[in-house]
Amino acid sequence: MNNGIQNDLSFIFTSLLKPLSFASKDDFLHIEAVKGIELLVSNLCSKAVSYDLSKDIEREFEVLEGLFCNYDDLDDVQKRARISMAMELIEEIRARSSQISLSEAKNKIEILMTPLKDVKGLGPRLAERFGKKGLKNIEDIFYFFPIRYEDRRNIKRISKVEIGKSEVVVGEILVLGEVFYGRRKVFEMSIGDETGILRAKWFNYRIPYFKRRYKAGQRLLLFGEVSSYAGQREIIHPDIEPIESGKEDLDDLKTIVPIYSQIDNLHQKTMRKIVKRIVEDYAEYAVGGVPDFILKRYNLMDLPGALRTMHVIDKTDTVDSINRLPKKSIVFDEFFCLESGIAQRKAGLGKESGMSFNTDAKVVQKLLENMPFSLTKAQERVIEEIKDDMSSPHPMNRLLQGDVGSGKTIVALISALIAIDNGFQAALMVPTEILAEQHYLTSHRYLDPIGINVALLTGSLSKCERNAMKKDVKRGGIDFVIGTHAIIQEDLEFKNLGFVIVDEQHRFGVTQRASLKKKGGNPDILVMTATPIPRTLEMTVFGDLDVSTIDELPPGRQQVDTKVFREGDRNKIYSIIKEELQNGRQAYIVYPLVEESQELELNDATNMKEKLQRDVFVNYRVGLLHGRMKGEEKESIMRGFKERKIDVLVATTVIEVGIDIPNATVMLV
Repeated sequence: MNNGIQNDLSFIFTSLLKPLSFASKDDFLHIEAVKGIELLVSNLCSKAVSYDLSKDIEREFEVLEGLFCNYDDLDDVQKRARISMAMELIEEIRARSSQISLSEAKNKIEILMTPLKDVKGLGPRLAERFGKKGLKNIEDIFYFFPIRYEDRRNIKRISKVEIGKSEVVVGEILVLGEVFYGRRKVFEMSIGDETGILRAKWFNYRIPYFKRRYKAGQRLLLFGEVSSYAGQREIIHPDIEPIESGKEDLDDLKTIVPIYSQIDNLHQKTMRKIVKRIVEDYAEYAVGGVPDFILKRYNLMDLPGALRTMHVIDKTDTVDSINRLPKKSIVFDEFFCLESGIAQRKAGLGKESGMSFNTDAKVVQKLLENMPFSLTKAQERVIEEIKDDMSSPHPMNRLLQGDVGSGKTIVALISALIAIDNGFQAALMVPTEILAEQHYLTSHRYLDPIGINVALLTGSLSKCERNAMKKDVKRGGIDFVIGTHAIIQEDLEFKNLGFVIVDEQHRFGVTQRASLKKKGGNPDILVMTATPIPRTLEMTVFGDLDVSTIDELPPGRQQVDTKVFREGDRNKIYSIIKEELQNGRQAYIVYPLVEESQELELNDATNMKEKLQRDVFVNYRVGLLHGRMKGEEKESIMRGFKERKIDVLVATTVIEVGIDIPNATVMLV
């Protein structure tokens, strides 16, 4: 539907609703004051159906016209009912008529995918510079939002500017050039008006550019934070707008200005001009995912309007108004589309055929009888949730979250046993070999006594061992396979894979999980994580998964104490760690960086490991672990720590995947 028809329909809807809204106001107080409504509705509906509308919308206009047939002969109660029905129907028609067809949406999206080099007035060279910022097409420009907005409407006299505040001044260049401060060269301008002088300084500059662009006597608008040096007010690296006499009125510069992340060495004014032109020319092609009635319900802007407002500033706008409604509308649109996609995906998963398991598994009862502990109420609740899924004819997709030590592993084992008891195989995939070994030892201890064959598959197996295991898995001689990404390699075939467990799922991509799923005929999938996930994030990121939470620790588990110390307490912290080491315990010390960074003033693991070994933990063994190490090296370090060959492990957040090292009793972050 073209914009002309949309505008005409919008006028029709407004013309219809105006008298109806007046009639229904104050409990239909003015219902008798509205005259000639039958003729008005008939004329407007006839005009509407003359357009090229869908058959459904045409029929709805005909129903609307029929509501007012012989309207004047109706009694008061009937008139009220007809008006109420008509107003609801008009809103429904308006919502449906605003929806674009799939072909229209595709055409608009195709236009938005136009490369910047093909946009009139831009050209290949400018497009290449924008491309360095990841901006390849028209739509990319829409979402290249300003990093901030500067309110330049309050222009001050130079004598009135306040130190420490961002100010706007207009003045004339009195003198400009390079100045030496000791050995350092600085480019300076002295800007003056009738009330005083202000210095503008640049420490990073290209002298040919400045000499070509600025001349003495030129008028400028300057914006920036005012500081003071040697009693003289100055602005370091100000944002400058030349005032071109006869071309640009000062009032045009007194506005709110969007400031964009820097692209190459393009001037902000050039960037604003390019972005503004593209948004003005193409914003109407933006396709929003939120229906009109939802936009209206939450008082949101449509996507084209919101995008336009973010980039093209109106004189009536304020920084607050730009940052609120347009931004909220765009974020809502993004989340609405994401949630709609997840909902469709979940609906599709629900339609897939899977295995329907008999959850009354005798082997599970054997396990429970042999366990030296009882399940917690939370574990029992979660197991029932999993059983409900497994008994369904559709594949299970469930996220199991719980704190370290909450008992996720035993819940996963019980779930796997249900599948095994039904004649299927189960697999557990983990991100590291040492974690795979940990799971294998736990599983083997519980499952071997009840006759379940468990195998450990990792990349470090010899070729002979691997081939033998592959044969066992393929013929069904192994019930439960535990391993790393080696499980998803193409040459490993299962006889009848029915249940898949993925531990620490954030370490695996979607493709890896999908590859494991393909090993069986739509097996049930249980994803485990010890990372706390807020409810809102669950719905957003894991919307295709049902979520179970073990929110209770088994009896006897020690409470974890978390304490915050100041930098001045560092020696005190080291003393606490030494005390634990003297008692035969081990410790983690975690840093945010692998190596020293010039951009971030943060300690790094590499340098701190050497310093801690040399100056603090002289009599102890200090190890280093970070993500840039090769897999074998990381495994060796973690195994050394597990076997108590390392007392203090200095690491980055690579250690977040839960390795069970009970002897490590303290962690410094």
